Order: sequence, then structure tokens, then C-alpha cells
Amino acid sequence: MSKELKDKIGDDFSLRRKLTGVNYILVVAIGLSMSLFQLYTAGFGLLEAILQRSIHLSFALALSFLLYPIRKGKKENKVPIYDYILAFLGAASVAYIPIYYHDLVLRAGYLTTTDFIMGLILIIFVFEAARRVVGIVLPTVCLVIFLYTYFGRYIPGYFGHRGFSIVSIVRHMYYSTEGIFGIALGVTSSFIFLFILFGVVLGATGTGQVFIDVALALFGKTQGGAAKTAVVASSLFGTINGSSVANVMGTGLFTIPLMKETGYKDYFAGAVEATASTGGQIMPPIMGAGAFIMAEFLGISYLKVALAAFIPAVLYYVGVFSMVHIEAKRLGLKGLSKEEIPNLKNILLKRGYLLIPVVLLLYYLLRGYTPTRAAYVAILACFVINFFDKKRRMSISKIINVLSEGAFNALELITACAVIGFIIGTATLTGLALKIANLVVIVSEGNFLLALMLTHVVCILLGMAIPTTAKYIMVAMMVAPALVLMNVSGIAAHLFIFYFAILSDLTPPVALASMAAAGVAGSNFYKTAFTAVKLALAGFIVPYLFVYSPNLLLGCSPFSWRTIITIITSIISVYFLGVAMINWAFYKMTLIQRSMTFVGALLLIFAKLNIGIIGFFLICSAYYLNYRKYKSLSREKV
Repeated sequence: MSKELKDKIGDDFSLRRKLTGVNYILVVAIGLSMSLFQLYTAGFGLLEAILQRSIHLSFALALSFLLYPIRKGKKENKVPIYDYILAFLGAASVAYIPIYYHDLVLRAGYLTTTDFIMGLILIIFVFEAARRVVGIVLPTVCLVIFLYTYFGRYIPGYFGHRGFSIVSIVRHMYYSTEGIFGIALGVTSSFIFLFILFGVVLGATGTGQVFIDVALALFGKTQGGAAKTAVVASSLFGTINGSSVANVMGTGLFTIPLMKETGYKDYFAGAVEATASTGGQIMPPIMGAGAFIMAEFLGISYLKVALAAFIPAVLYYVGVFSMVHIEAKRLGLKGLSKEEIPNLKNILLKRGYLLIPVVLLLYYLLRGYTPTRAAYVAILACFVINFFDKKRRMSISKIINVLSEGAFNALELITACAVIGFIIGTATLTGLALKIANLVVIVSEGNFLLALMLTHVVCILLGMAIPTTAKYIMVAMMVAPALVLMNVSGIAAHLFIFYFAILSDLTPPVALASMAAAGVAGSNFYKTAFTAVKLALAGFIVPYLFVYSPNLLLGCSPFSWRTIITIITSIISVYFLGVAMINWAFYKMTLIQRSMTFVGALLLIFAKLNIGIIGFFLICSAYYLNYRKYKSLSREKV
């Protein structure tokens, strides 16, 4: 992959300094200390909210200025003196809170000159750290919204407000849990960091390869087995990983070449990996930590969110899996040879123990333990199992590197969540979120479908070039209230925006996941991106479906025969949407047959029973006509 492409997709490893010597020892020491702090508080009790979050951010700011150069693409293998100064000042501006916490509490919101200066320094440094680590887009959006807190007084009409002094803004953003140290940074400091660390530890112990081998053993022999393996393995890895780009770069390095070798076009192979990797974040149980953040926003249990997300996620992957299978039929591809497929029994007997931490994680979550406790136990289990594994046992130096790497990998999300705190603070200080929500209702003139479509577009646009968890938090603050105002349930509204925020990773012109997959596949970016959108068609339709049919969100409405029928018809519809998109049944479809199948699938998935029957009739008719054509051509060949 070219360096230019790595810079575009934000490959974390390409943007970091390649440090050696004392510089390397220093950042590893800070990263190790950060991971140990997180593990200690997870095991023995979290600190008070603002203390936990401030220490967490202090580590992150120091690492951000030491690891990321002031300009992307600048080759550096040492840290310039000015970045040492920035790292110290950034860390000190946050460490000021835990050091002088008692005095700050006694002052009860009154800011001394030193308090104000420290707050101002942190605000500036958070923007700069996010610019270096995440890129220019998110900090720019946050800066514009942040400036609204002061300059809103000069805006006439609907978006104007009474205005706030600079001291009041600094106090709100720095010395409360409504700004920088708000819910976004709260979830990263309490448990999301642990899930990122868990993913790194799993990779180091070889569990990721187990996912791939299990998927190969289950689906490798089937028609188009290489692509089906990619879909299953990426969904498993992606639900833990939490980053579509990182997932592509993890599993895609194996699955994309395998798909190309078995006959899939390079752009199709890249699109399959991008679509499957992105979908991991909507697949329970972990959903890339999205479920936990959603639970925090809604004030409900994690289990309720995961249960509600299950059927929509299944429909997404049914759509992807179907199109992969139909494409294999169209191309006449075969499965992998017996020699290329690992034995499932041998995998489970020889390496199945590596899955114990994942099983423990799920067990603790399902038993109702906090995500913090579940992740903590799972990480410890990884190290315990690895200690008794003579073949894969990590040395002390490897353990130190893994723990520090977990901290490095978390920087993107931590800095993004810190800068998103300005959006959260602005929303709570000025009421901006409610104004945007009311505006969506006004612009749509009360038309429910139009409001959904506007929300869809806003989520895609806001989500471009921003880390997935961060983009969900942002659109949840700014857009979700609009749907709630139109009587959509909270969980349906948040899942709706969650889907489209994540699917922006596939949608041109930015499409980070598609860009990463195209780089690995050596294919044309736009061809890969548009094919990925086609493969993910179910993901663009299902959110509308569960908003109109909330019974698809299990646990949010009574389970009934209507729910069962809706699930069955949805699965059938998603499959035939795949047939229409790939344009193949028994033989290549005519335009009329393809149109009949597409319209019929939409009627079946959205319409009531009487119109749904018409949709089913259209699908059957198209299939019958296509089958007759296929038989006719078969007889002619004979």
C-alpha cells in the first residue's frame, strides 16, 4: 500500500513517529503506565468521574504530542523539543484537576486566574491533539460549534442566544462533566479503553487467526467460500475491534488475496471486506463498544441495546452473505480445496482455549456485570491463558509492548471524544441540539419519511472522515432528538443514526473502510466504494424498517406472531434485493425481471400483508420468467 493511501485512510501506524532509543522508552513507559492505571481502576474501583477522566486524558495528551508530529507525512524518528514542551503542558493542564481537586471543590465553581489559564490551555491543546491524531475534519466541526457558545449572541433569529462570557465557557468546558469531561470521555475512561486493550491482547495471543480459521472451516468448501469466510471472520473480529479501517487492515490482509485467488474481481473482494468489517460494529454482542455508549445515552441496560440490535444486524449480514453467494453463482466459482481448509475439530482442540476470554467476556456481560468488570476479567484471562501456553507465551518485553500498544491504539478515540466534549458542552450550555432537532421537524414539515431521510443524509455527511465511535456520539447529540420529537422510541432513534454514522465509512467520496480495502486489493477506489454500498444495501434499508416496524427490535415490544412474520419476510426480502443488485437468478435477468424483483422485495419488506402479497407475486413471476429463459438456453446448448 502506498504511503499516500495510508495517509488518506488515517492508518495509525503510518502517522506515528517511528521512535527509537530514549524517545521510544519514554512513550512505552507512559503507554504502559496508562494501561496499568486503567486496569487497576477497573479491578479495584473507578475514581470519581472527573478524576478518572482527567488522569485518563492527561496520559493521552502526553502521548499524542510525543507520538504524532505537527504535520502529517513528516518523517521523524525523534521528538523535537517543542513537542516535549507541549506534551508536558498538555498533561499538566489536565493533571491540575486531580492535584488541586480539593481546592477546586471548595471554590465551588469560582475560577482563580490560574484555574482560568489552565482551562484555556487545555481547550487549545485538546483541539491540537485531535488535529494531529484524528485529522482536521472533526476538530474543525467541533471548533465551529464551540465558537457558537460565544458568538451566538451576534446571530439573529432562531439560532441566536443570550451569549456567555469566556470565563463561563471555560468553567463549563473544563471544570464540569458537561464539556471536555462529559459522557464521551467518560465511557472511554471507564471501559472503552479496556475493550481496545482487549482487542490488542487478543491479536497478540493469536485469537484473531482462530476466528479466520473457524470461518474457513465452516464455509470454505461452499461456493464462493473465500468471500463467505471474509464475511464471517470480519463480523466476529469487527464486533470486538470497533474500527472498520483497523478491521480491514487486520482480517483483510488475509481474506482479500484469498478472494482474488478464487476468482472474485479485485474491487469486489475489497468491497466484501469493507462491508463485512464495517458491519462488525452493528453486530452484537460488543458492537465495537457502540452498545455501551448507546446504553449510557438512553439510561438503559447494555443487554437491552444488544438484544434490540440483533435482528437488524442479522438482516445486514444476510444481505451481504446473499450477494456474495449470488456473485459466486454468477461467476461459476467453486469452494476452496480440501487441502486449503483447516479442520474445525483440530482448531477447537488445539487452539479453542484461546476463545475462553471471549466466552468469559460474553458470560459476564450476559450475567449483568458492568462492561468494565467484564473487560477486566477477559483481559486477565488472556494473560493467564497465555502464561500456560508454552508455544505462544509472551515474554515480559512483549507484554510491556502489548500494554503500551493498547494505549497507543486508544489515542484516536480518546482525543476524538475529548474534542467532541465541546459539542456536548455547547449543546448543554446553549440548547443547540434541541434547536437543530426542531429545525429538522420544521424543514420536513412534519413529514415523517422526509425527516428520516434528512437525518440519514446528515449522519452520512457528519460521519465522513471521523472515527466511528466518535461520529456516533456526535450525531447522537445533534440529530437523535429530532427523531424523538417525532415519537420514535429512543432506542430506535439511536440505532437509526448509529447505522448511518457507521455506513459513512463505505459511502463515497471519503469512505475510509472502502479506501483501506481498495489499497489492500489494489483496486480502483470508487469502483470498490460503490460496490461496497451495493453490498451494504440492506444496511441502508433496515434502519427505516425497524423505525416503521419496532417489533424487529427484540425486547422493545412484545414478541408475537407478527414479529416472527416480519422477521421471515424481511430475510426473504433482503435475499431478493441481493438478487436484483447482482442481477442474477438462474441466469442474467432482463431489466424487467430485475425491476420486478427489486420492487417486489421492497413491497414485501415494507408493505402491509395485502400489498406484500403483490410483492411476493412479482418476485415469483420474475423468477419463473428467468427460469424459463435459463431452461431454454440449456436446451439450445444440448
